[in-house]
This record gives sequence, C-alpha cells and structure tokens, in this order.
Amino acid sequence: MESLGFDAFTKKIYINAPIESLYRCWSTADGICSWFLSNANYTTKKGEERTANSFIEKGDTYIWKWYNWDGEEIGQILEANGKDMIQFSFAGHCKVTVTLQDGKNNVLLTLVQSNIPTDEKNKLNVHVGCSNGWTFWLANLKAFLEHGILLNERTMDLREIPLASFQFVNI
Repeated sequence: MESLGFDAFTKKIYINAPIESLYRCWSTADGICSWFLSNANYTTKKGEERTANSFIEKGDTYIWKWYNWDGEEIGQILEANGKDMIQFSFAGHCKVTVTLQDGKNNVLLTLVQSNIPTDEKNKLNVHVGCSNGWTFWLANLKAFLEHGILLNERTMDLREIPLASFQFVNI
C-alpha cells in the first residue's frame, strides 16, 4: 500500500481524448496555454525560443505566467519522451511528472509532484496549495478536451483579493 506524506502527492484523472491531444496540451506553448496558462515561453538548450506549436524537449527551460497571479514560474524540462511522459521542475526544487496511459476509450493521466520540502511553510504553500491547484487544473483540462469549456477565471481580476489563491477554486 502506498503511504501518504507531505513530501509528494499524486493526482489521477481519466480523460476521454486522444493521447496525442493530451500530450500536445502539456508539451507545446500553444497547448499548455489553451487550458492552464496565460503565457508560456520555452527556450532550447541552445538558447533558441521554441515556436508556439513546437514540442518541448529535455533540457529546455520555461517561463510560465497565469491568469490572476502576477508571479511567474521559471523551470526546466527534465524529461519529455514525445508521446506519454513529461517531467519538469516546479515550485522551487519540486519535480512534476505527468504520465499518460492509453486505455480503451480514455487516457489515464497521472500527475506526481515530488521533492516537496516538509517544513510548515512548504506543507501549506506547496503541498496543500499545489495539490489543490493541480486538482482544479486537471479538471479544467478534462472540461476543455471533453466539452470545449474552460472553468478558470479569466474575466474577473482576483489578484487584489487577500488569500484568493486559497479561497477561489477556479483561480
């Protein structure tokens, strides 16, 4: 039996879409901005910026920006196999691994965020915050691919509301 702890968490969801569509949604700037980010820039190991539809590769770096959050996430692509697995650095020293398992009529997406520091601040901000965040974003990806709708807030500016990222489920 798997044990639970504050150093990692796993989120799973079945999505009724072709595995190629799911991989594209995670591995291109255009794809990841269709359901998750307001902006994504990827740079190759040679320092060249990737086009919006080119696939990420191991060693690429990224800068991500969200709706309703002024910060940005800067990280590195640790693995990208071109079909069903991506791993990237996230939230400091954490690793996020996304795997896709093709089924009969759907794809099982598994997301694991690991290497989470276990001090009290990171238990709240990274473990609880990211776990809640990924739960929403995976549901948003499912809604987008299966029904063509987005659930995240894009019209209301929530940035000035204290604790918005902990209280609004669709930020």
